[in-house]
Amino acid sequence: MKSSLRDAFDIKFKNKEYNNLNDYEIFKDKKLLDKLRTQIVENLIDNEMPQDVSLNEWINEEIDRTIEGYDLSNLERAHLFNLIDNEINGYGPITELLNSDNITEIMVNAPDEIYIEIDGVLIKDESVSFINDEHIIRTVQRLIEPLGRTIDASNPMVDSRLSDGSRINAVIPPLSTKGPVVTIRKFKESMTNIDELIRIGTLTPYMARFLEAAVRGKCNMIICGGTGSGKTTLLNIVSGFIRDNERIITIEDAAELRLNQKHVISLETRITNYEDKGEVTIRDLVINSLRMRPDRIIVGEVRGKEAFDMLQAMNTGHDGSLTTMHANSPIDALNRLETMVLMGGLEIPIKAVREYIVNAIDLIVNIERMSDGRRKVTSISELEDYDGEEIKLKEIFAFKQKGLTEKGEVDGEFILYEGVPKVYKKIKARGVDSIEDIFYPDGVKKEGENPEEKKLSVGPSILYYKGKYDGIGPK
Repeated sequence: MKSSLRDAFDIKFKNKEYNNLNDYEIFKDKKLLDKLRTQIVENLIDNEMPQDVSLNEWINEEIDRTIEGYDLSNLERAHLFNLIDNEINGYGPITELLNSDNITEIMVNAPDEIYIEIDGVLIKDESVSFINDEHIIRTVQRLIEPLGRTIDASNPMVDSRLSDGSRINAVIPPLSTKGPVVTIRKFKESMTNIDELIRIGTLTPYMARFLEAAVRGKCNMIICGGTGSGKTTLLNIVSGFIRDNERIITIEDAAELRLNQKHVISLETRITNYEDKGEVTIRDLVINSLRMRPDRIIVGEVRGKEAFDMLQAMNTGHDGSLTTMHANSPIDALNRLETMVLMGGLEIPIKAVREYIVNAIDLIVNIERMSDGRRKVTSISELEDYDGEEIKLKEIFAFKQKGLTEKGEVDGEFILYEGVPKVYKKIKARGVDSIEDIFYPDGVKKEGENPEEKKLSVGPSILYYKGKYDGIGPK
């Protein structure tokens, strides 16, 4: 019937064309746009809003008064309203980017150069732009004002967290020669549990269960990886395995961890004031936390002299401490840890430092951002022992990349190495027996085995770490 009616009336359908215009194409006269925006915002601030109108009506009335005499199209006026609305109720041009659940990172390099990360892929967003450098700075000031932070010529750099847990870093001239540069790493609400990491292929159920048992068994753990690899996200998730009856103290530069336990104390560093006084470092907070009767100490990131104090805490009864570190592999993490301890200026022999490390650290978890943008836990290793010269580092789980698929995605497999790790005894001694079916310490097959995962087992992988100056290599 429909076909005959179309033929009878000679109706021709055209494919609808969508013009994806960015704001530079919508409003090409940026000087005029900046002038109108500034005038409208100043008028809205100076004049009191009437009680008998809504905010949108008030904005529309002010826009109509301001643009009187200007020949603006409906599209230009609509864009002007959206810009003012975002300035009043949001955070300028990046308001919609901040509200998007799919975007994990926002990078502002210039007024018309904004990049976003979606599913690990970096793309330039042509639909969003600022008017000028001053507009970027005003937006940053609006973002950090509720946090008690400021950015100006005397404080040209800020690194803080937003109310939703997202992290903002901004650098302005004279430190930045190009102009204001802003990086916002968004907190993703969906990435708050281990099931989500399993779903996207970051790790396997066996690995997830092992990490849960290790946390409940109070193993001291370092999560390492490169910039943007997901270290803090993984730390936040594994920290969720800590029981409610434990007193947890978190120490961070910018409070990003969002723990749901009942007894959590969050400590945050403080930068120097105008008189270059009042700085409180990670090391200061780690030392102070030892006097706060913690069951667990979680340091957002170890990057300096506080490494020795963290090791001391792990060696003096504060089992189950967790931290992250910038490193490209478990061996690189040991390199950096040793170097950071020596940076403290303490005259400690290298052998003593390595013995301290082996006694303090149980597990090193390495997470990487792969070439296709996806994150993978590429290694879970334990520190077995130290014979006076070498640290024996044994892999328990690993991800081995085979290559790339036709779509450019990383192709590989997760591996569970044969043998029972030494750390299993510590976990078992803490009353955690949820991973017995993974390792079979008595050689008896347990119920609930996942044959597809178990068959990936291969022979043991042991690396010997001699230290940064002594060499590293397999035996």
